[in-house]
Parts: sequence; C-alpha cells; structure tokens
Amino acid sequence: MAYSHEIILPNDDIPFKMFIFEGKDGNYVREKHWHRSIEIFAVFEGGLEFYIDEARYPLKPGEFMLVNSNEIHSVFSPNPNRTVVLQIPLATFEKYYTDEKFIYFSHSSRLHDEEVMRLIREMYYVYSEKPWGYELKVQSQFYMFLYILVTKYRKTDVNEKVIRNNRKLDRLSQITAYMKENYQEDISLDSLAEIFGYSPTYLSRMFQKYAKTNYKVCLDDIRLEHAVKDLADTRIPIGEIVQRNGFSNSKAFVKVFRKRYGMLPNEYRKTIHS
Repeated sequence: MAYSHEIILPNDDIPFKMFIFEGKDGNYVREKHWHRSIEIFAVFEGGLEFYIDEARYPLKPGEFMLVNSNEIHSVFSPNPNRTVVLQIPLATFEKYYTDEKFIYFSHSSRLHDEEVMRLIREMYYVYSEKPWGYELKVQSQFYMFLYILVTKYRKTDVNEKVIRNNRKLDRLSQITAYMKENYQEDISLDSLAEIFGYSPTYLSRMFQKYAKTNYKVCLDDIRLEHAVKDLADTRIPIGEIVQRNGFSNSKAFVKVFRKRYGMLPNEYRKTIHS
C-alpha cells in the first residue's frame, strides 16, 4: 500500500491548525501517510484506533496520541467520536532540535496527560466561541501546551534507525511538496532526480522503500486530487480538466480515475451534482 505525504498549513489567525477530526461520524479510515508537522489527536468522546508504523494504539476518552514529524501513521474510526486535532509546524520547535532539524516526542502516557487534555479542551472551546481577544487567550494556552511537550514528552535518546528514516522521509517531503506545487507541468523521474541531486534509479528506490509507491503513482494521486475537485465544483469540460491538471491525455486520466473511484469521470460528476 502506498503512503501519501500531506502538506499542512496553520489556521489564518493562530500559529497552528486546530479542528474536529473528520472521522467524527465513524466508519472512517485515513490510510497511511506522513507529514512534517507534529500532530496531536485528543479524544474526548468515543474512541479511535491509531497505528504508527505497525504499532497499534487504541485511544479512549481522556487520551491523546502524538505523531512525530515524518512518522507514518493511519487512523481507524469505526464509531462516532469527538476528537480534536492539532497540527503544529515543525519549525515551532526549532530551538529544541537535537540535530538535523529533528525532534522526537514519546507516545507513552505520562502523568501530564490530564493537563494536556485540559489545555486542548480549553483552546478549542475559546477558538470555537471566539470572544474578544480569543487569539491571545488561545496562544497563551498553546505556549503552555508547548512547554509541557518539550519538558515532559521530548526524547533525546532516539535510535539511529528512527533518525535515518526521518532523514529520508524529510527529503521525500521536500520532493513531494515540489510535485504538489508543479503538478500541472510535465514532471519526469529524470527531471525530478536532476532537480534534487539524485540519480533516477536511486530516487525511484527512495519512493519504493520509504513511501511504498513510485513517483508516477504519487504524481497521479496529486493530479487526481485536483481533478476530482474540478469535477465536483465546476462545469469545466473533462478534456479541459485533463489538460489543466497535468495528465498526458484523457485515456490516462480515465484509467487513473476509474482505478480509484470505480466509475468514469462523467459518471462521478453526475452523481455529485445530482
């Protein structure tokens, strides 16, 4: 199964991203993926099944999971739940890096879990209500939350394998970010390898080993994400959607689309618009 790279942007009015988990209604699976941000899932009602690499972490109310930068993870939400998600840019912790822009937090429960849950609950409540000066109140709670993370959850004795995997996925993050910015262009494996200083063979192996996919599947997934949005939100002809999203031709687009959604693009559009 391919792992996808996710790019995360903070909310407009606070220096991190905070929202209710999209799997709140249950019957939801978020497949394996990674990102450079630090991510926290705080469960207040219901429960989640969390997977980091191959390790399973069931979460119940009052518990949270902290996902480190470049950790491959997935989430299974079989039942309704109320979970608040925080996504914090890695650069927030730059003064506390161990080396190579690297910081690692423990997944194990600590005595401070209750304080962390209290802060997240209050941050989300204030942010949702937005009283006068809410940005200042949320950020004051946020910095206390960061203080607890770096003083009580940060680990410095990290093994070399974790650091090496982080290094490779960090590089792949940069490469896939470039692909997401330039998906409309003709991006070949050779050109991508040249831009980032690798041989095509080595870059291909990096995708296979660390993202469990190849560069072409990754690129098609990025293009498909934008094409599906065009199908759902516009009346743009399908031929134009093919061109504007970087697919070589309609046949290539239909093949990728049908493999993912089990129907033709025009059938999908009719279903959405109806």
